[in-house]
Amino acid sequence: MRLGVAATLVEGQRVPGDAEVVDGTVARVGLSPAGRGLAVPGFVDLQVNGFAGVDFLAAEPEDYEGAAAALSATGVTTFLPTLISSPLERTERALATLTEARQRVTAPRLPGVHLEGPFLAPEFAGAHDPANVREPDLALADHLLGLAPVALMTVAPEQPGGQALVSHLVQRGVTVSLGHTGADADAAHEALDRGARSVTHVHNAMRRWRSRDPGVAGAALARTDATVMAIVDGVHLAAETSVVAWRCSRPRFALVSDAIAAAGQGPGTYALGDRTVHVDHASARLEDGTLAGSVLTMDAAVRNLVDLGADLPEAVHAATAAPAALLGRTASLRPGAVADVAVLDDALTVRRTLVGGVESFAA
Repeated sequence: MRLGVAATLVEGQRVPGDAEVVDGTVARVGLSPAGRGLAVPGFVDLQVNGFAGVDFLAAEPEDYEGAAAALSATGVTTFLPTLISSPLERTERALATLTEARQRVTAPRLPGVHLEGPFLAPEFAGAHDPANVREPDLALADHLLGLAPVALMTVAPEQPGGQALVSHLVQRGVTVSLGHTGADADAAHEALDRGARSVTHVHNAMRRWRSRDPGVAGAALARTDATVMAIVDGVHLAAETSVVAWRCSRPRFALVSDAIAAAGQGPGTYALGDRTVHVDHASARLEDGTLAGSVLTMDAAVRNLVDLGADLPEAVHAATAAPAALLGRTASLRPGAVADVAVLDDALTVRRTLVGGVESFAA
């Protein structure tokens, strides 16, 4: 099957000409005649609380199908449903639902769940209900890991037993991210040395970076081995903050949406777990003004990063290869690679999405 594109982005290089997909993989690039649009690797979103009216904490298995279809329309080919800190029984039910949903949804890919909690710092709970935040508990962690494949877990390492939890999760094969945390730089470095690999939505819901107290954000940006996840929606971070974070961590900078059920829906009142969220055209907030996820989509995040000065290959890397690496995956359109593809027009709008060479969206 020919994609009918004008060029393909391969390992950061624009290869003029069409691309061919055979048996779910990229067979050839640079073919004549060329068509229209640019083929890029499909986007990988590590933090999706909900989408298109679906809140994953309250979802039924069939709800995932509608959310997945809507995510495909934004170029996403892999995503992690994200569960915020909630009463244990509600988290257990959501994990059971996810396990069933993975049997129903083939596109985008659903490699596992992102547990954003419950082992967080109450004072940095953000939109999480502090009543649902718990101190690190290895037995509870193992219980949750036994209910569904947990691909990523956000933890606060400075909490009592937090560093031991980091080591335990790493040994269990879970990717650990530091977030919703008051950790200072020393605690952050210790957790990263123990095997934590990223920070969750840098600068948001964490100890503020000060000149002599850089906290988790400063530690992660100063290192060369920590992925820096960021919500580039023009709301969670000032433009200058996004630019500095991106420039400091370029190959390690990973775009995430932190989308809630309101994404793709429009203004109104929505649920995020057991929290009520008020949404306008740009932001999602609790009644007290606290940011509560976003209405961002990954294709918009790519456009936003380009608008901030990144060239397109760098922005695409931040939405594909950087987050994929945290999952132990690759995101490439080199010949022989799996054909997870988003086709963009000149305005960087998604026109077509393929997962394993099978079309999941066409405009």
